[in-house]
Amino acid sequence: MKELKDYVVSIPDFPEPGIIFRDITSILQDADGLHMAIDQLQGALDGIEFDVIAGTESRGFIFGMPLAYNLGKPFVLVRKKGKLPRETIEETYDLEYGTATIEIHKDAIKPGQKVVLVDDLIATGGTIKAAAKLIERLGGEVVKMVFVMELAGLEGRKLLEGYDVFSAITYEGK
Repeated sequence: MKELKDYVVSIPDFPEPGIIFRDITSILQDADGLHMAIDQLQGALDGIEFDVIAGTESRGFIFGMPLAYNLGKPFVLVRKKGKLPRETIEETYDLEYGTATIEIHKDAIKPGQKVVLVDDLIATGGTIKAAAKLIERLGGEVVKMVFVMELAGLEGRKLLEGYDVFSAITYEGK
């Protein structure tokens, strides 16, 4: 029987020599792989009480929406700056070579709501940490973070210390 890791295509020397790019689009392109990914993320939420699922742009949308649908929860978008049409709050975070800013609608999370954050990948943890800060600034509580895969060599979990983090697949390298 296949494991979720078997659906990931690993591409050596992309985007630069020495890097192995782990492509999740191959999971999406296979009905069994997609089903397995959603089932594993959903299984990680068993026993967790929460009100809302939030996903980061853009692959957090892909994996978060089916979870919200299956579990009968609302879905909140965390987007790149300038993409949301109503009043927002923003958070800027560090990238390897610069910064990025994400936003959420000011009315997306109500004070006291318990939130699950979803993304495809945990690398350095910067994006999801910024998303958590947005949720918390609106009065929400991040009760779980779920990812399809984790690049443990980039030590993103250290940045997310204190949060309940799950990844379906863990690669030891970068």
